[in-house]
Amino acid sequence: MKIALFPIVSSLHNESVIDNQTLALIDEIKQHGEFEFYISSLDELYDSDLSLILVQSGGSEAAFLAIKKHLHAPYYLLTYGTNNSLAASMEILSYLKNNNEAAEILHGSPKYIAKRLQDLKNHQEKAIVNLGIVGKPSDWLIASHVDKEQCLKRFNINLIDIPISELTDLFEQADAADFIYTKLLVFDQYELNQAKKVSVSFRQLIDNYQLEGLTVRCFDLLSSIHTTGCLGLSFLNKDGIVGTCEGDVPAMLSMYFLKKITGQCGFQANPSQINMEAKTVVLAHCTLPLNMATDFIVTTHFESGIGVALKGTMQLTPITVFKLSNDLKHYYVEEGSIIANLDNPNLCRTQILIQLPDVKYFLSAPFGNHHIVVYGSYKKAIEEYMQKYW
Repeated sequence: MKIALFPIVSSLHNESVIDNQTLALIDEIKQHGEFEFYISSLDELYDSDLSLILVQSGGSEAAFLAIKKHLHAPYYLLTYGTNNSLAASMEILSYLKNNNEAAEILHGSPKYIAKRLQDLKNHQEKAIVNLGIVGKPSDWLIASHVDKEQCLKRFNINLIDIPISELTDLFEQADAADFIYTKLLVFDQYELNQAKKVSVSFRQLIDNYQLEGLTVRCFDLLSSIHTTGCLGLSFLNKDGIVGTCEGDVPAMLSMYFLKKITGQCGFQANPSQINMEAKTVVLAHCTLPLNMATDFIVTTHFESGIGVALKGTMQLTPITVFKLSNDLKHYYVEEGSIIANLDNPNLCRTQILIQLPDVKYFLSAPFGNHHIVVYGSYKKAIEEYMQKYW
């Protein structure tokens, strides 16, 4: 395993003495594994299997800040047991955590450090997850664009751009009979077959690109093939495959993490009305996962009045609301309850009224409009899972 080291040290310390301590620490770590350490420049720091910041002394904090713009999370701080190296590392770690960045101090016996280095390498080698962006994010999602490179580095998630034309080409070749569902869906047969063909096309994209989920610029389908993706996304989510609409990448990532943590894909919904005094939020959308509905009717997509969507009734039960920020550095999570199903003709098809401990977030610093809802109380589990990225 090749491990790059970038040393930082206070100007008050004798660098030659500390260099000898560096060599001694590295030699001891190498006795517990097949490690190849080398001193790296900042430009080449991330060309190795692992990249470490070697904190050689107290007072190194300013040196770290000076190079911070060249670095990215996760930050691994290798320390000694002398020269106040650990104290400086703790100050740096606190700074990084205050800024919601993933970081860790590597300190202890050479055997422990060697094992931790191997664990980190194994974590990085886990299979990369592919998520598809079919078309680009809808034009109105002006606060929902994601840096694909950072997403890959931080979460091991590869965001794959897929032209919307590829979906429509598959649609033209699709057979509605390949849509498998044993229960009867009663609706206009032509519209239902069109929606089924979209669903079949989603599955083909999943197979073609080996995706664990996708988001689709669905409103473009209104003009190109005169139907919607609502039914197809509902069935993807029912079957445990992440699917979000409007090309909303943060919503797709949020749903992906919820699936990993809770086993549920969740309901992607818009906050539509907020009551500050009652601490309630109305959430609505047209892509409720079928398995989240206690009952449903088949209807049309709300905004266009065409295509096929499900208007579902949801359980009056505890829920968790989650959303990852588009800069991938923050998230919102809160537990609450569904207290009513609504039937407002001026909102998207599935509508729920939820109660939360506080709703100021939605009016002061929300992470975009779409949020993901899952049944159950998972705030603690989500915070513990996401902590490894912060």
